[in-house]
Amino acid sequence: MKKYLYSLVLSAVTCGNALFAQSVDQGKKFFYYERYNSAKEELGKVLAANPNNIEATYWLGQTLLETKDSVAARDLYQKALATNGNAPLLLVGMGQIELMDGKKEEARQRFETAISLTKSKDVDIFNAIGRANVQARNGDADYAIEKLNQATQVKKFNDANTYLIMGDAYRKKVDGGSAVQNYQRALEMNPTLAAAKHRIGRIYLTQKNTDIFLPAFEDAVRIDPNYAPAIYDLYYYYFSRDINKAKDYYDKYLAVSDPNPENDYEKTAILYASRRYDEAISTANGFIAKLGDQADPKYYKLIAYSYDEKKDSLNARKYLEQYFAKQKPEGFLPKDYEFLANTLAKFPGNEVQAMENYDKAIAMDTAMESKLELMTNAAALAKKTGNRAGEAKYLGQLYATKKDPNNVDLYNWGFANYQAAQYTTADSIFAIYSEKYPNEIFGYLWRARANQAMDTTMQQGLAVPHYEKLGEMALSIDAAKFKGQAISSYFYLVQYYNDIKKDPAKALEYINKVLEIDPANETAVKIRDILNKAVNKKAVIRKKPEAFLLS
Repeated sequence: MKKYLYSLVLSAVTCGNALFAQSVDQGKKFFYYERYNSAKEELGKVLAANPNNIEATYWLGQTLLETKDSVAARDLYQKALATNGNAPLLLVGMGQIELMDGKKEEARQRFETAISLTKSKDVDIFNAIGRANVQARNGDADYAIEKLNQATQVKKFNDANTYLIMGDAYRKKVDGGSAVQNYQRALEMNPTLAAAKHRIGRIYLTQKNTDIFLPAFEDAVRIDPNYAPAIYDLYYYYFSRDINKAKDYYDKYLAVSDPNPENDYEKTAILYASRRYDEAISTANGFIAKLGDQADPKYYKLIAYSYDEKKDSLNARKYLEQYFAKQKPEGFLPKDYEFLANTLAKFPGNEVQAMENYDKAIAMDTAMESKLELMTNAAALAKKTGNRAGEAKYLGQLYATKKDPNNVDLYNWGFANYQAAQYTTADSIFAIYSEKYPNEIFGYLWRARANQAMDTTMQQGLAVPHYEKLGEMALSIDAAKFKGQAISSYFYLVQYYNDIKKDPAKALEYINKVLEIDPANETAVKIRDILNKAVNKKAVIRKKPEAFLLS
């Protein structure tokens, strides 16, 4: 009888453990699909039944971190460690919190202790360490890669997640090639791992390579129709391109994701993208009225955009200012400041404030392509409002920031400085231009004009060497194409030597250069005759004293 009862109890315990394991696995699955509310609920059930379930505790902490609740995650790990001080997974979880606090040495010590406690044989521990270093801002990607490589050496290793996390680590190092290579390894081990395909797409998305990232997102959904992150990215891609297709993807997304107040906002955003601006405004105002202070501040921004499309700048500004008053600092996007800048610029007297907001947008944006776009747009707005110095500033930032700036970038920067009457700077920029592009006319031309602008009376002769060089290079580069530039250069030198230096003979040399290029130039012919008389008159004056002595 005792033996029977023992077997029954053992069977019940074993069955119970299996159910708990299944629930933890379900929680992890929800985490993978980024269904964090479901993950919290599932893992919470496990911990309600067994507060000492280490794996459930670890994954609940990870879920809390993903939902930006680091305070709750810290509290969870600290309390669990108080009773399970040597639990490797909890040590890694707490190490991740310490990394977030900037305590790198303390975190590293916890990671190494966890490895030691598992005798370097637990792939889950290596994966957790890799994940911690990838997710934490202060994490060490190289250390993550080192430990993940150790995981692959564990006997009977067979975990595609290791390569998935390794891909994330390389991505953190901005090594896209190695990241893709590891994501592909993960797919080879587990062809149903949609996250790997999706993350390959995300890498090529940053490069704006539509031919690769779009099929990658589509493949991720084909591999696993429940993988919501890839479906959402497809929705987002088509949002500004094909709103009907975007709506189809969003409906699919809603079917496989957790209910979220954000979903109501996205539905309203679809109205905006469908150009149903009045409906978007009405719907957004409805949610604001219903939710009060709990309403997502983005509703105000959406209304502002809708009014902007309706050419109602007053209401656009009104709702945009409410958005900025209500949004949390971490909720702002670079484009928010750009929108505010362009809205303010529509009201005279706000030009300085508008450009200050562009400065905020540029400083905030960390993505190279969009940062360059912001600089370009800021320069255009500055030019539109007559702020040529501002235009020059942003074009200078653009030139300095671009990985491979070209001659057009350099020219635009220099010309903007010239237009802003910043002639010394313009001269310096076009000096660089003539050095980098010696077979183009623009460096020589605008150095001459910048120096001419700095010396309008010609008394200093600042522009003289530059007009001499311009005339020479115009004929050298393409005499037919740049004939006009050569002629204007020589006319300037004629004026300088005749009017300023009182040297008609030198002026005559340059007018003859004009006539060599353009023999039929009537103005040059007239000036040549005048200069010839002046030269001859000087010669007569010089000879008169000698004639007097001889007589």
